Amino acid sequence: MTTITEHVTPAVIESPAWPSLPIPDTAIGDERFGRAAGHATQLLPSVVHDALVDFADAAPQSGALVLRGVPVGSLPHTPESPTAPTVKDHVSEFVLLTVARRLGQPVGYQPEHGGDLVQNLVPTKANAHRQVSTSSGVDLMFHTEAAFHPHRPKFLLLLCLRGDANAVTTLSSIFEVLPLLPERVVETLFQPRFRTAVDESYLHGRSNVLGAPMPVLSGDRDRPTMVFDADLMVGIDEEADAALRALSAVVEQHHTGLALEAGDLLIVDNDVAVHGRSSYTPRWDGFDRWIQRSMAVTDLAPSAGERNGRVIVTHFGA
Repeated sequence: MTTITEHVTPAVIESPAWPSLPIPDTAIGDERFGRAAGHATQLLPSVVHDALVDFADAAPQSGALVLRGVPVGSLPHTPESPTAPTVKDHVSEFVLLTVARRLGQPVGYQPEHGGDLVQNLVPTKANAHRQVSTSSGVDLMFHTEAAFHPHRPKFLLLLCLRGDANAVTTLSSIFEVLPLLPERVVETLFQPRFRTAVDESYLHGRSNVLGAPMPVLSGDRDRPTMVFDADLMVGIDEEADAALRALSAVVEQHHTGLALEAGDLLIVDNDVAVHGRSSYTPRWDGFDRWIQRSMAVTDLAPSAGERNGRVIVTHFGA
């Protein structure tokens, strides 16, 4: 019987003070804003810059990295919804996109907050008990970000503007989980015997569809990549479904977590680690948890036919 050891935690890089940032006086979605963020990568503190280079070159065992003490600027009250108008400086947005540009190319997805390159994740009363990023009253199940998407992001960036000690972001790395799975289960997970439903936010009321059969695990047998969604993925036969349940059970048992604090930037290799979040109780007082999210791909070319600028517009549903 395999002994389940404690899941390795992400490395934490304590960031020194950042220099004055050349934030342009343009909209965040303007290409000039993204280009300025790209130019600003040369201003990153050396310890941060080198950690990002290493992370992009080879995912660590945990599949994630934490930059601590990054600037977030001056904050107004936490917005009531992700798309509520908010008057704030653009420090946190510029920081996010600068880091994203060092890792790859930031992109938005049209159904996610209109394709914003930087998205506000805040609790909402309407979604409190749903499996969405604005929930709070349920544990967010483990998933690969946009597991169903042909152009899913390589990197997920979560910058905490305001934290909540009870909201724990959970992580489980395939590098940690793989040795805990029976050989037959692993063999099945490498086969294209799994389909993933589309997240409802991408359907705009259209009927849901299951994607084409695909493997959960790909690439190197000892350090594979993983695409997994505990909520939306199914096996196409009984053996595949059983393998999926076995993976889900091990991930539930073997994961790590951290309660993000203001100035913490969590970067997840979306090919290696799945993530979730514990439930928590918002106060609805204007100072609730506020996370900003960005996503990045390594190359814009594969999505060229389904992208408007940096916004991917792939159509789903019948």
